Amino acid sequence: MKAFVIAGEPSGDKLGGALMEGLRLRVPDITFEGVGGAEMSSHGLTSFFPMDELSIMGIAEVLPKYFHLKRRIRQTAEAVLASRPDVLITIDSPDFCLRVAKLVKIMRPDLRCVHYVAPTVWAWRPGRADKMAKVIDHVLALFPFEPPFMQAAGMDCDFVGHPVATEEIATQDEADAFRARIGGTGPLLLALPGSRRGEVTRLAERFGETVGIVAKQHPDLKVVLPCAAPVAPLVRELTTNWPVTPMLIDPITDPDARETKKAAFRAADVALAASGTVSLELAASGTPMVIAYDMNKVTRFMVKRLLRVDTVTLVNLVAENRTVPEFLGENCIPEGIAAALEKVLLAPEAQRDAMQLTMERLGAGGPPPGQRAADAILARL
Repeated sequence: MKAFVIAGEPSGDKLGGALMEGLRLRVPDITFEGVGGAEMSSHGLTSFFPMDELSIMGIAEVLPKYFHLKRRIRQTAEAVLASRPDVLITIDSPDFCLRVAKLVKIMRPDLRCVHYVAPTVWAWRPGRADKMAKVIDHVLALFPFEPPFMQAAGMDCDFVGHPVATEEIATQDEADAFRARIGGTGPLLLALPGSRRGEVTRLAERFGETVGIVAKQHPDLKVVLPCAAPVAPLVRELTTNWPVTPMLIDPITDPDARETKKAAFRAADVALAASGTVSLELAASGTPMVIAYDMNKVTRFMVKRLLRVDTVTLVNLVAENRTVPEFLGENCIPEGIAAALEKVLLAPEAQRDAMQLTMERLGAGGPPPGQRAADAILARL
């Protein structure tokens, strides 16, 4: 059996690696070709080009790269056709992946196309499901409320669980050791301004101002900031003048950064985080949070016009409540964010039940998503 697998983001690369592992456990002689990063490479993939060429977010950010991305779409589709795989598996990055699938389907309408990570049609642009159904046969969903949207458009869809629900978290002893390491008896704030240059650049100053306001109420405040490797130097530069100097967890200089980050997540009293999957990571560790995010003005305008839900925080959506405060777009203002952080510090219990329910609904205690995804693909192939 041969599978052609495409991922365009680090999160997709991680999903792809786990899926490839699950497929190899069930089909030992399977071979892989495609586009991916380090995780997929560790499971036997040689990427046709560096995956980070596709890690671009936002309408304004994509435009300057348009012709290069278009060329990569054509080249990738040609590679799929030349490979003659038994299945094409695309992972997230729909603007790239679905265009590849469309070109492939023109020449190989019989090729089974599976897309891993359902598009957020429940949040905005619902018409995407119908367009997607023209080129995708089967969708693997991370959230339990997604299959009906995909099935209504005519695609097979299986909920396979979210990887965050089965990942290992730090123990209480590890969290206590981390607290002892940084010292002090004041609140521990986890700052998470994002993993992309654009969002870090937009959020760092506002996060710093927020930290300063919170520190006036808590002079012994400690701040920890785990960095994503691609933006670690930028984070270091942008946090130099923060009112409270954060402890940076830098994977470039710290070989134990991954374990340190887990301990920090478990040890923190509260987190200030950019929107995204990080809210689920915090929920897995039981860390209460406030979400704050802003976008390029063009992207903000477009999203505001198209958004169909009243929250973008995944914990709120999965638990079906609104316990996590969020400050988005023009509301991403330090004074309001700081007030919300203070309320969460005073009453963190309000989020505990929602976080536990979220993990249960995402598959905690069940088989790993990579194995469930592999079973779903093989069962329908």
